[in-house]
Amino acid sequence: MRNKQQRPTDAELEILEVLWASGPSTVREVHSAISVRRETHYTTILKLMQIMLVKELVDRETKQRSHVYRAKRKAELTQRQLVKDLVSRAFGGSANRLVMQALQVQKISADEIEAIRELLDDLEKAE
Repeated sequence: MRNKQQRPTDAELEILEVLWASGPSTVREVHSAISVRRETHYTTILKLMQIMLVKELVDRETKQRSHVYRAKRKAELTQRQLVKDLVSRAFGGSANRLVMQALQVQKISADEIEAIRELLDDLEKAE
């Protein structure tokens, strides 16, 4: 029986973001992408990706000399898992409280406001 996929750490999420943006990648490619943003060691990225394989956050293709890793789940699914966990842990299960805090702490554009209105309209129609 498979365990429920574990929540990624901040460092693992950074690696997943590279994989989601770039697609299947070697450790060296992931390391290069992260090194542009901050200093890190190749062996650190390698170890994290090996841990992520055990946690079933990534898959690994071993047919080539350099192993190629890919995210096991789409970004949206992982983001939903993280938001669900955040709503439960920090907001007592209230999506309303989460949304209110999110809208108060960060300025959003007119396009984002319109997208939120459309989402709310769609949710009302679905009820």
